Amino acid sequence: MLSRLRTIFAIPELRQKILLTLILLAVYRMGFAIPLPIIDQATFSDMFQKMAEQQGLGQVMEAVAMLSASQLGNATIFGLGIMPYISASIIFQLLGQVYPPLEQLQKEGESGRKKINEYTRYATVIICLGQSYFWIRYLSGNMGGGDGPGLILEGYNTLPFHLVATITMTAGTILLMWIGEQIDEYGIGNGISLLIMAGILARMPVAGYELIKPALRNGIGLGTGAGIDKLLPLAVLFVLIVLGVIAITQAQRRIPIQSAKHVRGRKVMGGQRQSLPLRVNQAGVMPIIFASSLLMFPMFLFGMMSKWFPEMGILSDLNSMFGSGRGFIYNLSYIALIYFFCYFWTSITFNPKDMADNLKDYGSFVPGYRPGAHTERYLDQVMTRITYAGAGFLALIAIIPTMLAMGMDISFSVASFYGGTGLLIVVSVCLDLVQKIDSHLVMRNKGGLLESSDL
Repeated sequence: MLSRLRTIFAIPELRQKILLTLILLAVYRMGFAIPLPIIDQATFSDMFQKMAEQQGLGQVMEAVAMLSASQLGNATIFGLGIMPYISASIIFQLLGQVYPPLEQLQKEGESGRKKINEYTRYATVIICLGQSYFWIRYLSGNMGGGDGPGLILEGYNTLPFHLVATITMTAGTILLMWIGEQIDEYGIGNGISLLIMAGILARMPVAGYELIKPALRNGIGLGTGAGIDKLLPLAVLFVLIVLGVIAITQAQRRIPIQSAKHVRGRKVMGGQRQSLPLRVNQAGVMPIIFASSLLMFPMFLFGMMSKWFPEMGILSDLNSMFGSGRGFIYNLSYIALIYFFCYFWTSITFNPKDMADNLKDYGSFVPGYRPGAHTERYLDQVMTRITYAGAGFLALIAIIPTMLAMGMDISFSVASFYGGTGLLIVVSVCLDLVQKIDSHLVMRNKGGLLESSDL
């Protein structure tokens, strides 16, 4: 393995890509040391520390910070993270399925993709301006009839300073978007995902400290907060969960494909048997993102309604259930939403009709099924069945952090590394990164990173 790592840095082009990626990721992390000057940072940090101690709200904050590659505990120029760009990308991907002009652009290849990316950038700016302005107004205490913490420093709580802070936060997100695109074009690739992964991994020292903090206070011993009887099972469980995530992320259902024979002169062309791979986890991490985002609304809704109607005990119970992020109904709702969004997102990204038509156009067919409608129905049935298994796996991974936090009495910041969106993102990006590096090595007749022997 060490010899292969040396081989990576011995290739000039690959070395430059990796070094440029590392430099841009360092710039991304340095941005979190540049605070917004008009915010009372000490009071802001204390407020979010108290909010993080609440189980349900703490989980929401962890999820938002993780998915946006941001750090909510500090009001910095990168306070919005990359989430506005991700939101704009998802919007245009969904519109591409229902809005004919965008659907036509998607079919135009590289030129259409560049045009959609341009629209996505414009939409990102609009989303950033709206989110950052409302965020600054909320912190100032001037929103909703004075509802807000009032964290703007005295003398700066005026509209011109609000607009400056809004433009600053928007520029920070646009810079992150530019960094991601530069990594895509000149770096190792997959820049936005690398930014999110870097933000997740940057939280590991804090989570590690939370885990070993009892040992620093009381020492290591059986039955203590950081005893061997607790750390060893956590280490074994972490390895098993990572192996399971890798297996499901790479799992495929291979559909046998037979190409038709063509006789040209004295030669017989085609007739080969191949396979059509269908991913078990076709939807990726999107169902967990959508489900966790949607579950924020009941928490805030029941919280407000319990204050408006204190005599209704059921509202207080629901508020406690969804606000704490635990309980049978909460987990059942979480699992149901994950299943729904798994099928929803798969129906958007997987089109059996187009796949069946492409097989027919290339003279290929699935043995036992006639080309066209029969093949389309078969592919749709197979994808429906394997999506059920993939959704079950995602649901299990999604609730593992909550189960660990409740069952083993550890903080959610530590438990989040054992499942949920963060672990799926890190594993998926790492696998994609290894594949990109292997592609450079294979082009130069070098052995891949995960091969058993050099070529």
